[in-house]
Amino acid sequence: MGKTILRDSGPAMSVIIATDHYETIRQTIGHLVAQSGRERLELVIVTSSEKDLGLNQQEIAGFCRVEVVEVASIFPLSLSTAAGIRRASAPLVVFAESHAFPAAGWAETLIEAHRDQSCVAVGAVIGNANPGILSWANLFVDYGRCVEPSAAKNVTYPPGHHTAYKRDALLEYDSQLEAVMDSEILLHWDMRAKGHRLRLEPAARIFHVNISSLTAWLPERYHSGRRFASTRGRQWPLLKRLLYAGGSPLIPVVRLPRVCGDLLASTFPRAQWPLILPAIVVGLLASALGEAAGYLFGAGDSTEQAGRMELFKMKYLTGRDRRKLQAWYLNVARQTESLSGVGVRRG
Repeated sequence: MGKTILRDSGPAMSVIIATDHYETIRQTIGHLVAQSGRERLELVIVTSSEKDLGLNQQEIAGFCRVEVVEVASIFPLSLSTAAGIRRASAPLVVFAESHAFPAAGWAETLIEAHRDQSCVAVGAVIGNANPGILSWANLFVDYGRCVEPSAAKNVTYPPGHHTAYKRDALLEYDSQLEAVMDSEILLHWDMRAKGHRLRLEPAARIFHVNISSLTAWLPERYHSGRRFASTRGRQWPLLKRLLYAGGSPLIPVVRLPRVCGDLLASTFPRAQWPLILPAIVVGLLASALGEAAGYLFGAGDSTEQAGRMELFKMKYLTGRDRRKLQAWYLNVARQTESLSGVGVRRG
């Protein structure tokens, strides 16, 4: 099931986003509408109920094409993402999130970067939309060397959720597409093993919102680690899973030097290292605990828990962060109105 709203033909890139209601993704849509290349974008919204989506026709008027894809459930998000990829019509696909906001020029930069036919994936540089110690710690643990790099560089893997792919390269996974979209870092490892080239495009930027509520921080780290380990070890024999679970206490020891290298290569001020490093260590310990559980017992409910924390991340921010982000969005909305004449509803 689904509905197509056609504005034109031939989109250059499809932006895929999963949601329960339009209101959940309104801020992201506002930033997408503000893109100078929005007329080249197809918006693919994956939802469990087209009737309950509450799509605002006025706010999406600037896109080349809008596609609404109905699925039985939006969780796990990897299934929704795969459904969006299969329905998309553009040669490039990129994923959007309710808590990640593209900067000016993001869309056109990614489209132009893909003129390089040898590159199957181009990632955007990740900025912090709600700076704070916990937020920065989460961002560096999740996105590492893709966070605010001080110089352009090739990376082993671009950022998950914020990478534009040649759609045909993803469709080659066929019946395994849902499985590989469960963890994009594993997808990137597989692509590189197959000889594909992936790179980071420093001119494409996206600002990511990160959990800043103390009570939600460690559960997110745990569920993310457990989901990753479960996906990674899905086809492994029992002995290998036991070995990796036994080695999970070493994860912080192995990862901390890498994160410190990412900090060094970024624009993050060194004067704040004494504040962020303890948070990073604690976050890595929680992730390690989750990975041990994932290797031993599988995902449990962590896939859905992590997915819900992703989709509704705005709920897990401090009040101060929510107010700042709302003010930021209203400013983008005003800019969008002046550029296109399309009103973006407040509230």
